[in-house]
Amino acid sequence: MRRTGERLRAPAAGQAAGVVRAAAASLASVLTPELLERIRSRAPRYDRENAFFWEDLDELRSAGHLAPRSLLETARDQRLLAAHAPATALAVNMHLVWAGVARVLADRGDDSLAWVLEEARAGELFAFGNSEAGNDLVLWDSLTRAEPTGDGGYAFTGTKIFTSLSPAWTRLGVFGRHGDELVHGFLTRETPGWRALDDWDTLGMRATQSSTTVLEGAVVPAERIARRLPVGPNADPFVFGIFASFLLLIASVYAGIGDRALELAVESARRRTSLRTGRTYAQDPDIRWRLADAAIALDALAPQIESLAADVDVLADHGAGWFRLLTGVKHRSTETARHVVDQAMRVAGGSAYASASELSRLQRDVLAGVYHPSDTESVHATVAASLVGPLEG
Repeated sequence: MRRTGERLRAPAAGQAAGVVRAAAASLASVLTPELLERIRSRAPRYDRENAFFWEDLDELRSAGHLAPRSLLETARDQRLLAAHAPATALAVNMHLVWAGVARVLADRGDDSLAWVLEEARAGELFAFGNSEAGNDLVLWDSLTRAEPTGDGGYAFTGTKIFTSLSPAWTRLGVFGRHGDELVHGFLTRETPGWRALDDWDTLGMRATQSSTTVLEGAVVPAERIARRLPVGPNADPFVFGIFASFLLLIASVYAGIGDRALELAVESARRRTSLRTGRTYAQDPDIRWRLADAAIALDALAPQIESLAADVDVLADHGAGWFRLLTGVKHRSTETARHVVDQAMRVAGGSAYASASELSRLQRDVLAGVYHPSDTESVHATVAASLVGPLEG
């Protein structure tokens, strides 16, 4: 078992390249066209009724999409799923992140979360209970209290926001502060001392049902305590696993939204006819420019998302550069998706403004990318620090 905080080592360059080629050749989606079309057909109803995606969840579990796989496989399928149902993809992302963290550790010789992989394979559903209102330090500190129970466990008291999968999770990852330590662990749904508020009524991503979770002394036993880390930035592989899995899978979801928006824009341009020219808008130079502009921006995402996901899978070592790369790709993907959806709305014309329009729903869903960590300011601060060092004094 690898020691906590040990440096992430890379295989030799030739070995890494061979692993990537072999992995790419063997990748196969578990999401069939028939499954994806059923999922797409339900998305408008979930959004309209502000309802959880129970049917999608059952089918995705049966298809094997929630089982642990390589990060590259998962990222590709998440992009595909998001092009059909963004809210469903965003919600299951949270489960897939925890599976990704456990796999990152296992691949690096740390079996402390082997039970997460086992339970994910057995059908348990993992969710994130980390976000807190007013906590702009994200994983570096917590407003939640973690009090020792005397037997190696901790009782957590605090309020967590944006708890996706709120109606369905069976395992909830939480963290809180005790003294100068941050304690990470996993609740089971049967654990007393927590409650979910019925407060999810948002502009977009409605099917995620990311309700607020109130922890009132909920106890995580010793065997489900994942890490005890010092307050502040930390290079522990557990933290790296969270950042790598979360940021790359978030990037994949928003890239998928962009894919679908461009597809709808092309369909609209071919369908609509100009009264002035008598030709379809696909022949209009301005429309063609907008479509090309959106496609050029979107084409840049796959190489970066997939190469970084493959690097995580093969234990590539970017050292301190990892956080610049990971936060950068999340920022680029969410901002690109917003730009592509905006161009698609302009191409489609006034019909896209109707609430029943799929593009209208994509416009609302894509805005959620602004609120996922790392935010725009944090990303630029991270990249600036990698270039010219930290701010002085």
